[in-house]
Amino acid sequence: MSSSSSINPQSPGLKIYFKTPEGRYKLQYEKSHPSGLLHYSHGRTPSQVTLAHLKEKPAAQTPATPSTPSSSAGVRSAAVRWLVGGNGTRALGFVGGNGTYLIFNVGDTLFISDFNSQDKDPIKSVHFSNSNPVCHTFDNEAKDGHDLLIGLASGDIYSVSLRQQLQDVGKKLVGAHHYNKDGSTNNSRCMCLSWVPEGDGAFVVAHVDGNLYIYEKSKDGTADSSFPAVKDQTQFSVAHARSSKSNPIARWHICQGSINSISFSVDGAYLATVGRDGFLRVFEYPKEQLIFGGKSYYGALLCCAWSSDGKYILTGGEDDLVQVWSLEDRKVIAWGEGHNSWVSGVAFDPHWTPPSSDGTGENVMYRFGSVGQDTQLLLWDLEMDEIVVPIRRPPGGSPTLSSGSHSTHWDNACPVGTLQPAPSMRDVPKLSPLVAHRAHVEPLSGLIFTGESVLTICREGHLKIWARPEKAEVNPPPTSAEAVLATSIPKEKPLTPSALKASGGSSFKQPPAILTQD
Repeated sequence: MSSSSSINPQSPGLKIYFKTPEGRYKLQYEKSHPSGLLHYSHGRTPSQVTLAHLKEKPAAQTPATPSTPSSSAGVRSAAVRWLVGGNGTRALGFVGGNGTYLIFNVGDTLFISDFNSQDKDPIKSVHFSNSNPVCHTFDNEAKDGHDLLIGLASGDIYSVSLRQQLQDVGKKLVGAHHYNKDGSTNNSRCMCLSWVPEGDGAFVVAHVDGNLYIYEKSKDGTADSSFPAVKDQTQFSVAHARSSKSNPIARWHICQGSINSISFSVDGAYLATVGRDGFLRVFEYPKEQLIFGGKSYYGALLCCAWSSDGKYILTGGEDDLVQVWSLEDRKVIAWGEGHNSWVSGVAFDPHWTPPSSDGTGENVMYRFGSVGQDTQLLLWDLEMDEIVVPIRRPPGGSPTLSSGSHSTHWDNACPVGTLQPAPSMRDVPKLSPLVAHRAHVEPLSGLIFTGESVLTICREGHLKIWARPEKAEVNPPPTSAEAVLATSIPKEKPLTPSALKASGGSSFKQPPAILTQD
């Protein structure tokens, strides 16, 4: 899979690049927190990373200033001044300007690092005295200053202006709005949160007790909200606040046990959640309706992500597998094996372009990545026209369709609103990773794809930025061994989704009689 001869001097045994068919991804630089600021309260909270793009302020608010190229990949405003606080940490003070920032949590501190600078240390740290920050997210399309959400282990939630934090030299949040103060609505740990796409300031927060709350940024965060007790912990239910002044405005009870990750489709039409009970659930968000759900093969699901076209969902979890789910067919359509421990992060690569196109403009090939507690970054290619639908044969039967049939898993789309058990693994196409690269010393907790790089972060708060292959770089033809490892599907394939496309209903149907492989 991955191969390299160069070793990272800062991390002995780790290679500083890995190969893909389109070229080599190289370790560009690393980010971390000052070692002296790693607090004893780090505990079991894994570090997560958020990518934030600050845009130019409107000309009416700030004098226009010419921008000059920096020594890094980004373009910085000339009207930037460096401030040094009494604690020795650096902060950016803006008089207008734009930039890209990495926000990550370690222990009881939230760090902000300049993504376009190769300086390893962060430029800003925000300390929380009563509880640890657990999750955070940024709204690139925020209509007012408050664009950063932060969720704490205590259940408290803050919204702040990232620009305002960068302008301040202190180590406390400034200008924050406080929601669920002291656990007034829910005192259980925040697990994940997200702005609602096109939601005009609405955001959702998921907790460890299986409840998800919908807030409106414009409303007072201290307004009283009370909801009736959940009658059945195992069933999905929705309750709305009794008062129009209340915030949160609604509670969704998703599952019994923790909600581990949530993800909105790009248009905000669908919300995916995964939880401790091992189920993926997909909701039509505006209608507050469960569309479908499916179970992992073993244990909890820990992460989920949508494709940029809203057709597919990735999940990963304690069964060490990556699964691909189809929104149209409401079922799992492929699973990938390659990790040696829990899968802690998954993401589609929206910037990757297939080497060739079928000319229809329809995306039939996807690149996605996964990271795990085995310290590995895996890259996968999902080629829809290459997926093999396995044939089920009775014991002792010959490998022909006449003596067997494909699983009923492929007969029809699953009924709306139902939770499906995990199908037999032999009934679902299997994927193999294109690349497996040991990226960090510590277990990984997340990854982000950008147009120029891939970001990985480990549980301890160390980040690495891997530059994509240069456009002019020509990758040598793969060796026979590499070609085998990079191919997840045998050449003689009995069935493909394109061959199974039916008029109406499921994308899969009965295959013609054909020889199959074991």
